[in-house]
Amino acid sequence: MNTILEQTFSVPFRYPVCFTEGLFDSQNTMLADVLRGARVPKVLFVLDSGVTDTHPGLIEALKSYSKVYEDVFTLAAEPMIVVGGEACKNDPELYQQVVEATHLYGIDRHSYIAVIGGGAVLDMVGFAAAISHRGIRLIRIPTTVLSQNDSAVGVKNSINAYGKKNFLGTFTPPNAVLNDFNFLKTLDDRDWRAGISEAIKVALIQDLSFFEWLEANAEGLAKREMEPMKTHIIRSAQMHMDHIAGKDPFEFGSSRPLDFGHWAAHKLEKLSEFRVRHGEAVAIGIALDSAYSFLQGRISQDDLYRVIRLMKTLGLDLYAPELGGETLIRGLREFQEHLGGQLTIMLLEKLGYGIEVHEMDEDLIHQSVDLLRSFQEKSDPISS
Repeated sequence: MNTILEQTFSVPFRYPVCFTEGLFDSQNTMLADVLRGARVPKVLFVLDSGVTDTHPGLIEALKSYSKVYEDVFTLAAEPMIVVGGEACKNDPELYQQVVEATHLYGIDRHSYIAVIGGGAVLDMVGFAAAISHRGIRLIRIPTTVLSQNDSAVGVKNSINAYGKKNFLGTFTPPNAVLNDFNFLKTLDDRDWRAGISEAIKVALIQDLSFFEWLEANAEGLAKREMEPMKTHIIRSAQMHMDHIAGKDPFEFGSSRPLDFGHWAAHKLEKLSEFRVRHGEAVAIGIALDSAYSFLQGRISQDDLYRVIRLMKTLGLDLYAPELGGETLIRGLREFQEHLGGQLTIMLLEKLGYGIEVHEMDEDLIHQSVDLLRSFQEKSDPISS
């Protein structure tokens, strides 16, 4: 006799994504409002060392803020400082240190971990929070363009393992995302520019009007003007949030439109030993798949030139020497393995509209790489 019991339930998720300036100013109640509740929770802060280097008064500001709002929350311990960038996802000892801290300082499921830093640190600390006590409440405070306009608003947490990017991870939404635009002012030019690639990505596959806005404001963004930067971040974050809510947030299927340009980007990061940063690799990956879309006859030459012109106006590279050879093609197979099913790649049917394909021509990939090399090497490859 066979007995089968079937269980079905759903769990709704809700979290705010907030934008402000001066998050730790005592007059700014945003953080306190997120933490305010029936209990006074403990909060463990984990900080990206790159942020503390450029904001030497940050830890004291945290302590001062906690004293002002001591009836709302308490600091569990001295803030932890961890190395930033991809290095924090490559070293398993770092996420284990965060897990150990939850044990040492009594961080339970009624407490919070608040992480301040770039996307890699948010990924690593989010992973540690998700596996401790089966999930400790997480507040993300992203400090880079890329993490504010894309990665921090989503539900993914991860570390790298076995030489593969994001091999270990969870789908665990944060409790809140608090964006402080003031952190962007100390970014170097590379990180300022590179993060915009994620906005280009979502504009190209979903919203022509946003792409046109990026074209019109590219020079201002390249000159580090704050107002267009704020506008672009909020609009990009909203589009990423809308997609996550309306489609497949935990990626049970093989369709991942928001990974446009990412199959090559992930491989390029690894091949360059992370000399090429994630946003820079995404820009090159977008250019590559746009060139491929052109060579397939999906978009016109003028459309391709518009994409390339936007990238060059923003000061983004279009090519890296690691793209050459057969190693890049292995990245396509690894991407399929990561999807866990049918190969699904997003290409451009037209500007502002993506289309999924399930196979790619290796010869056309190599031709696309050659095309990008020519764009990169010529000072003025396309007319204005």
